[in-house]
Amino acid sequence: MPEQNDDSFKNMNLKDKVLTVIGIALLIILVLGFVFGIYYFGFVGIFELLGVQYQSFSSLAIFVVCFFILGIFVDLFFGAMAKVAVENETGRVKSFCIELLLAFTSNWLVLFSVDAFMESITLSLKAKLIVSFLLALLEVIFDNKKKSSLLQREL
Repeated sequence: MPEQNDDSFKNMNLKDKVLTVIGIALLIILVLGFVFGIYYFGFVGIFELLGVQYQSFSSLAIFVVCFFILGIFVDLFFGAMAKVAVENETGRVKSFCIELLLAFTSNWLVLFSVDAFMESITLSLKAKLIVSFLLALLEVIFDNKKKSSLLQREL
């Protein structure tokens, strides 16, 4: 019979509760900062390679934050579409292509929308297509690696 753990949040004193909440909040901030940093420096590198013009690093940071926030909502919709589209698909190449097409479309839509509202960054159509394709490729590859590792565990 498992032992009862009486260290529940309800039984803690006020000091321990505050420290627990602060610790969890700092952990969440650290994780979000890490993800933002990956996106930010990824965009800096890709924009440098493609010759994209931006006014300042702060305008690029605003661009990344807007891309990230809008991307979450768009990815919810397109992710559901991709899951339904490849649910009964047996061919790995065909399902990969469907997921890639939907991820590319969602990334291009987000890039187009953020670029349209921000005047401090100007993306050419070629740059939008290249960035969208690279992001979609990374998303699908990492998502498929996660699915493959889950399938290996089930077997």
